[in-house]
Amino acid sequence: MFGVGSIDAELMFVGEAPGADEDTQGEPFVGAAGQLLTRIIQAMGLTRQTVYIANILKCRPDTPGQAYGNRKPTPDEMKTCIPYLETQIDLIKPKVMVALGGTATEGLLGLGGIMKLRGNWQTYRGIPVMPTYHPSYLLRNQAPTEKRRVWQDMMQVMEKLGMPISEKQRGYFL
Repeated sequence: MFGVGSIDAELMFVGEAPGADEDTQGEPFVGAAGQLLTRIIQAMGLTRQTVYIANILKCRPDTPGQAYGNRKPTPDEMKTCIPYLETQIDLIKPKVMVALGGTATEGLLGLGGIMKLRGNWQTYRGIPVMPTYHPSYLLRNQAPTEKRRVWQDMMQVMEKLGMPISEKQRGYFL
């Protein structure tokens, strides 16, 4: 699965790999985590059609002996697929990228430790990258403080893109 969104997107979200729902539907971020990502994008004043959404891996990692579930991509799998992601980045030419979760951050930047990297700008091939928590993390951890951290990251992204931020948006999860 290649990705979805606008070829002219200024903002690109990068996840780790398709899960079972994505594998079935052929589109990234369509399951519960994808629905949350859509709500985050909408809260920013954007739509899925105006951003670009891709993954490090272009296919679901195999899960031998498992009827369901997902697994983290291996470093070798990510290394194999990075050239495809780089081609996407070259085509889209985003002004800003968001790495969704530790695996995407590791795959893009070669850096581990999402808890420390989250909220701190990094650079990938000259493009500013904001590492943040994966939406699935927020589904598992419903604490308003964690939601606020992701929202703070998204406000930094909006500022970097020169987007207006309303007082209502500034007050989310306070």
